[in-house]
Amino acid sequence: MGIKKMRPMTPGTRHMSVLDYSDITKTTPERKLTKTLSQKGGRNHRGIITTRQRGSGAKRRYRIIDFKRSDKDGVTAKVAAIEYDPNRSANIALLHYSDGEKRYILAPQGLTVGMHVISGPEAEPEVGNCIPLENIPLGLTVHNVEFTPGQGGKFARAAGVQVTLQARDGVHAILQMPSGEMRRVDKRCRATIGTVGNSDHGMISIGKAGRKRHMGWRPSVRGSAMNPVDHPLGGGEGRHAGGHQFSSPSGVYARGGKTRDPKARTNKMIITKRKK
Repeated sequence: MGIKKMRPMTPGTRHMSVLDYSDITKTTPERKLTKTLSQKGGRNHRGIITTRQRGSGAKRRYRIIDFKRSDKDGVTAKVAAIEYDPNRSANIALLHYSDGEKRYILAPQGLTVGMHVISGPEAEPEVGNCIPLENIPLGLTVHNVEFTPGQGGKFARAAGVQVTLQARDGVHAILQMPSGEMRRVDKRCRATIGTVGNSDHGMISIGKAGRKRHMGWRPSVRGSAMNPVDHPLGGGEGRHAGGHQFSSPSGVYARGGKTRDPKARTNKMIITKRKK
C-alpha cells in the first residue's frame, strides 16, 4: 500500500498523509465474523479513569480473527478479499474454506485475492500457510507465532513485523525477534509464513489533533506542566526541568528505567536481550 500526501488546503492537511488503500478489495466486513465492541473510555466499572488519555473515538465492530488455524489442518482455503481492520494496524484476509466455512486471518505481504492457503505439518512453506516451527526451513521469516503449542499466535502480529527462524535446538526453536532479541520457543508452536502486510502504516503523518481523537486518543498533558501532587515532574518555577528521572504519574520510569518483571517465567527463554 502506498502513502498519499494531502494538499495543504488547511493547516490540518498541510503535513497530513494517508494510506491509499490500494490493497483493500472489500469495504464492508463479513457480518457473522464480527461482534460488538463496547467503548470503555479508559474507565473501570466505577467510572474511575484507570487508563489515561483514552476516550471518544469512532464506533467499531470487532473482527474475529483466527489466530490458531489448528482445527483446519489439511483444508484448503481461497483468499476471497483483503479488508481493513480498525482494531489493528495490519490488514486482514477473508478466507473461504473448501468445506464452506469463512474465517479471517492476518494478511501477510504478498497475499492476494485468488491465492490458496493451507495449514498443518504437511503444508508447503509458502506465504500465508500456518505450519509448526519444526517443519519450517531455517532462515524463513514468519509472523503470528505462538508462545505455547495450541494457544494461538501471540506475537509478531503488527503491520510490517516479521520474526526470523534462526535455528533449532532440541525441543526448542530459536527466533530472532523484531527488537533483535533472541528467544527460544517450543518447536511445536505454529507460525504463519511471511511478513505481516501494510508495512507503510508507521510512516503516515496524523496531521491534526482531531484525527487522533477519531482513533480514541484524548489529549496528553506534559507532566512538567502539572502540580507536584499530580505528577513526579510537576511543580517548580517556570519551565522547571530536572530533579527527577522521567516517569509516568504512578512513578514507572521511562528512558532507560527497567520495567520488565525480574521474576517473569519467560525470562529463561531469552537467549540474547534486545538491543538498547
